Amino acid sequence: MSVSFAEIRGETEGVFSEGCSTRTVLDHIMSKWGVLVLSSLSDGTLRWGALRRAIDGISEKMLASTLKTLCDDGLVHRESFPSVPPHVEYSLTPLGRDLMERMLPLVEWVAQNAEAMIRSEA
Repeated sequence: MSVSFAEIRGETEGVFSEGCSTRTVLDHIMSKWGVLVLSSLSDGTLRWGALRRAIDGISEKMLASTLKTLCDDGLVHRESFPSVPPHVEYSLTPLGRDLMERMLPLVEWVAQNAEAMIRSEA
């Protein structure tokens, strides 16, 4: 399936324009932390600590904020179990899995090409 950006914009008036919900969603899913959280969860359900360890360099505050946003967007499911200490698990929703089927090839492309791109900047 190959479409152009112009075709996408032509299908829905105002899509990707300033103030459009599409820009908000792009900001949520394409931010550095959004991509890393979603990519980590594409491998399966994770608890808070495992998710934090999987995303090197993310602060607790940023992880909490990113997870809340992605849950509110319907991409991540949060399940809390009544126990002491609290046990919370995060997983992708069906919408999140659909997104990651499309986004993981981009993540793979970045992993394969990042070094060459950074070297060419020097």
